[in-house]
Amino acid sequence: MNRPELLAPGGSLEKLKTAIDYGADAVYIGGDAFSLRVAAENFSLEEMREGLRYAHERGKKVYLTANIIPHNDDLDDFADYIKSIRSLGFDGILVSDLGMFDIVRSEAPELPIHVSTQANNTNYRSALMWYRLGAKRVVLGREMSFKEIAEFRSKLPEELELEAFIHGAMCISYSGRCLLSNYMTGRDSNAGACAHPCRWNYSLVEEKRPGQYFDVEENERGTFIFNSKDLCTIEHIPELVKSGITSLKIEGRVKTSFYVATVVGAYRREIDRYLEDPEGYVFDPAELDELCKVSHRPYTTGFYFGRPGADAQVYETSSYIRDYELIGIVRSYDPESGRMIVTQRNRFFEGDEIEIMQPMKPFITAKVRDMRDENGESIDSAPHAEQIVTMDAPGPVCEGAMLRKKRV
Repeated sequence: MNRPELLAPGGSLEKLKTAIDYGADAVYIGGDAFSLRVAAENFSLEEMREGLRYAHERGKKVYLTANIIPHNDDLDDFADYIKSIRSLGFDGILVSDLGMFDIVRSEAPELPIHVSTQANNTNYRSALMWYRLGAKRVVLGREMSFKEIAEFRSKLPEELELEAFIHGAMCISYSGRCLLSNYMTGRDSNAGACAHPCRWNYSLVEEKRPGQYFDVEENERGTFIFNSKDLCTIEHIPELVKSGITSLKIEGRVKTSFYVATVVGAYRREIDRYLEDPEGYVFDPAELDELCKVSHRPYTTGFYFGRPGADAQVYETSSYIRDYELIGIVRSYDPESGRMIVTQRNRFFEGDEIEIMQPMKPFITAKVRDMRDENGESIDSAPHAEQIVTMDAPGPVCEGAMLRKKRV
């Protein structure tokens, strides 16, 4: 049976390590340029070296993202950039432009090339053409159904890998190629600076009736509301595995480490459970509950089961659902005293019910008990950012474990 790669976002060195610790097979990252996510922290060359070392020591892969839509002025810099990263040992580079593809082939011919969803990969002939040019992998457009993907796979060479998004934010524009942000704000989404105007609140105003706002509605001829729900396929692991998709991709390089840990962990556990016993597999609803504990919009399955309808949009608000929050990171655990040292991330109180997340383990439910500050003084709350707190642990916990609690 196809064992798909679980591919996670690495918006920083910390997030890369978190993704790998919580079960990702591979991580995609961006450098200081060319990566379509200027809001992400991104990686210096030294951080790239450290991230690659961390991943490769654990048998994991790292892919470099360089999928902007370039102008002439970008090309010379990109050639220099490829020269600077060529020897680092990346397992692949993601591009969307034919010119940048050519530069990689010229400057680093040994580097595997993955073709970004930004290249609008929605038919098998275009994927076959990329393969003939030397691509190792094609990232499918988000606009494809399982039926279309099956046809894709059947008409392509087995050695051409297919990658598809399975979780995260959905772009309102075709495969992410959007001009709305540039037109309205001067920030080019195709160069990584999207202002997300698709999430803004819109009304219709007739030219001769200024100040009179009309509802914007959707009918069978098209959509006039831009705010898509988030993609979530956790309930459809069998379909994903059977589809022939090589790599299952989680969106979110600007998300938090808490988000990465939670989402990667949920998909890792569910994929593994299915692969262990495909015939006896039953979806565990607790994993969907996990995905509802991170900041998210309402969920949809996107285009996988056909063209989405009105229920794939959020009409009321562009705000995220945030039912849980990260409150602390475990710095160390003392087995003799049974206590842990925690760095505060959000305020919490003595007696709070919390959950403790650890890599590759179920979360532990506990209560905050016997909180003390750095001086050993008893305290009843931890209100200060980055405050160091010690407290009783419900059992052994690892360094880097995350503490979360339900928001009230």
